[in-house]
Amino acid sequence: MSSPDLILASASPRRLELLSTIGVSARACPVDLDETPYPDEPARDYVVRLAREKALSGQQALSTLLPVLGGDTALSLDGQILGKPESDDQARAWLRCLSGRSHQVISAVAVTGPAGLLEACVISDVHFRLMAESEINAYVASGEGCDKAGGYALQGRGAMFVSRIEGSWSGIVGLPLCETAQLLARQGVTPWSGDNEPERGGAL
Repeated sequence: MSSPDLILASASPRRLELLSTIGVSARACPVDLDETPYPDEPARDYVVRLAREKALSGQQALSTLLPVLGGDTALSLDGQILGKPESDDQARAWLRCLSGRSHQVISAVAVTGPAGLLEACVISDVHFRLMAESEINAYVASGEGCDKAGGYALQGRGAMFVSRIEGSWSGIVGLPLCETAQLLARQGVTPWSGDNEPERGGAL
């Protein structure tokens, strides 16, 4: 098995999948952090802080020479941070609030490496159509959004409630790939390019 290009300071399978789509191999090494927002902490500051703390904590805990990537994503509605719902009742309440409205999804990435600590933050607008109560109940019962910010997954059934997005699709899912690729390149990790495309066999 080949060595990974970097360490992902997270247990998120979505971030591993996103990294693999740009040709970056990562090893997941979750860090244990208190993710409680500070009193009156703006959503953007909260997300950037957690991404930074994950990267730095991962680097310190592992004492690795590989770059370490930390990422975090949060949903903001009227300035309120919506994390992962703690119960089905909370998930239903949040989806009712999101119905027929727009909200922001804030995704931050931080990478430690030879260039020091580099970070980026992307804010995307997500617009929901009106949702029937029966749809909300059925979606929460499916369990898809139980571990997702705001209680829904854009990459799953939750996409049927989204009328449009303005911003980064991958950022909403969990990792803004455009910005991530640029940060990784500055840390010496080369994402996919035509120059490193694996050779294909000839025609039979």
